[in-house]
Amino acid sequence: MSKETEKVKPDWVKIKPAELSKIILALHKEGNSPAKIGLILRDQHGIPRAKLLGKKITAFLKEEKQTIETQVPQIEKSKANLERHIAKNKHDYTALKTLHKKLWDLNRAKKQLEA
Repeated sequence: MSKETEKVKPDWVKIKPAELSKIILALHKEGNSPAKIGLILRDQHGIPRAKLLGKKITAFLKEEKQTIETQVPQIEKSKANLERHIAKNKHDYTALKTLHKKLWDLNRAKKQLEA
C-alpha cells in the first residue's frame, strides 16, 4: 500500500473527523487504552483505522493534552507473577521463556516512554 492510498478515506465511511475525535475522547474518558479504542472504533463504529484523522490515536490524545496510561505497571505485575511461579517450579522452561518475553516487552515499553 502506498502512502497516498493510506490517507484516502474510504467511500463507505460516513463519519466526519469532528465526530471521530469526540468518540475517541469519550472512549478515553471511559478508561480505554489507545489499542482498545482502535478495536472499539473498528468493531462497533465501522471505522477501519483511526488514522483517518491524519495521526495515530496516541498522538491525537497527546495533542488534546490527555494523559495516557502505559503498559509498564501491567507488564511488571505479570513479570512478578512469573518470577514467583518460576521460584516454585524450577524446571518450567516455558514459563522462563515467557518471562524473557515479558522482560523484552518491559524494556520496549520503557524505551517508548523515554522517546
